[in-house]
Amino acid sequence: MARNWRRGFSAEQKVQRIRPEYSNDFLNNPHKGATTFQRFNGDPLYRQGWNDAEGPLVFPPPPRSLHNKNYPDTRISYCRWLWSVLEPEKGRIRLDIIEGALRAAHQRGQTLQLRTQPYIGDDVPEWFKRTGAKFYQEGGQPHPDCNDPLYVKHWGEHIRELGNRLDGHPDLESFDIAYGGQCGEMGGNASCPTARKLVDIYLEAFQKTQLVSMVGTPGCAYAATRRDRKVGWRGDCYGDMRRLAPGKLPPGHCWNHMFDEYPKAVETSGVKEAWKTAPVTFETCWMVPYWYKQGWDIDFIIEQGYKYHVSVFMPKSNAFPRAWMGKLMEFNKRIGYRFHIHQVLLPLEARPGAAVPLEAVIDNRGIAPIYRPYKMALRFSQGKRQHVVALPQDIRQWLVDLNFFRQEIVLPRGLKRGVAEISTAIVNDDHQPVVKFASKGLGKDGWTKLTHMDVL
Repeated sequence: MARNWRRGFSAEQKVQRIRPEYSNDFLNNPHKGATTFQRFNGDPLYRQGWNDAEGPLVFPPPPRSLHNKNYPDTRISYCRWLWSVLEPEKGRIRLDIIEGALRAAHQRGQTLQLRTQPYIGDDVPEWFKRTGAKFYQEGGQPHPDCNDPLYVKHWGEHIRELGNRLDGHPDLESFDIAYGGQCGEMGGNASCPTARKLVDIYLEAFQKTQLVSMVGTPGCAYAATRRDRKVGWRGDCYGDMRRLAPGKLPPGHCWNHMFDEYPKAVETSGVKEAWKTAPVTFETCWMVPYWYKQGWDIDFIIEQGYKYHVSVFMPKSNAFPRAWMGKLMEFNKRIGYRFHIHQVLLPLEARPGAAVPLEAVIDNRGIAPIYRPYKMALRFSQGKRQHVVALPQDIRQWLVDLNFFRQEIVLPRGLKRGVAEISTAIVNDDHQPVVKFASKGLGKDGWTKLTHMDVL
């Protein structure tokens, strides 16, 4: 077939246009989509509810099947542990727990989103209480005073040590800027100056790993002003459509996150355009089965996720209602990036070592870009011989819809006279495929077949 691959082209034709058909398959690409929570692919789902405080402490080998019924296959695990668990003695951080989670995620084909939580109520390390640190009362519970210099000192040292040991780890997807508040959400009672001090500690400790701030907090607003850093944001009550306030308001007129909190918080935090350079993560308010039980509008909730350009969806490892499974899987497929090869222009023939023109249009049918500096590459194959050429194009610039680029590539000098098959993939530094194109022709090896070229 390769011998006759030019059938249909005239003798005068010099350029070929390659237009692969779009594929609607679920690709389960990295750094996007649904996550597991406090567990990993293949672990049992919660029967109902969830547990913010109990991150995994033991890490058995992977089960035979990594799939869970009525839950999507995922490429990300999200885990969080209390400060009191991770640092039971001052300066003795349980890195064995985090390293075990990173290893378990890797074994299950996942990366790890991580949060270390300063407190839930007064659940802080006992040694911290003995320092004489201040607490304040809220909602009938004592909470650490985030403005106390002792809190800034000791929590800051905890984050610095984690950054020293974890920053840039290849299996660490992101780290939450969770400097105060219940579970590390909403910032506690930290003043704006204190929030800036604490956020700066995170920024200094994690220079390589992606950081994600809590939208609506002073720290998130401050991080958004740091033009030298690309900080993502997360919302931890996605889907909240509560409707009733008996005896106070008509049905459908009470406060909720989807109508009141997120539109305002995104604007006032200055993160409306942040999705273009850093990821957006949403965690469910309660769980999806609760949404279903309450009769909330799943179509509206999904549409709002698209408006915020979400990349990661954390549904707390609760099985999806069967009636909603199809819609949620389509949501899972579309969030983040989804690259289709709209068109590629290449010459029909060239000599080894020659600089040849390439034009390409990539259609991002997702709702966000990719945030990792992978490269699009072409693979030239002649029998068992393969030559990979990585393109200099910055794929992080492929925003939503069509993305055009033009450049020259040098045809590999090792090619022999005859016909070369050309495939493409998005690869890592070792030229191994990491991201699959949503285009027909995708092989099991992660490369998508494009065309052929005559080598002169």
